[in-house]
Amino acid sequence: MATQSFTVDLATFPAFKIYGEAANINYFLTPDLTPDADGASSVVTRNISGHTRQQYPGDVSTASVNATTRKVLVDPSRRTGSALPGKSFVLQEIGAEGETERRQFTLKGSFVALHSYLKENAAVDLYLITNTGAKYEIPAAD
Repeated sequence: MATQSFTVDLATFPAFKIYGEAANINYFLTPDLTPDADGASSVVTRNISGHTRQQYPGDVSTASVNATTRKVLVDPSRRTGSALPGKSFVLQEIGAEGETERRQFTLKGSFVALHSYLKENAAVDLYLITNTGAKYEIPAAD
């Protein structure tokens, strides 16, 4: 499975994004979140304007470069490195014999908005643990 982004747009808070695997986040939510459509990669032609550049460091006479076009690959799903954007948080199920399921995600947005969303859509009793270690108990939504 691959890490995907999920955009949540609430009427009372600004939109936020959750990054994680679909099966993991949907385990904790009643209406399943659908991943954002990344789109397909494509080759795009870009126009590069004419400019001047130094031929070597400290060069006092610059050389002119004519305007040209370049073909570049644009891939919306491309990531650099293994880091995900935002702050990490953990959702942890509260089971009959203690804490059972535990999954980590990242959030780009407000924890207040995430907390509000989870209170309305939690499928199970769970803890929301923020990146600072704050632990909020959230009951399953009716």
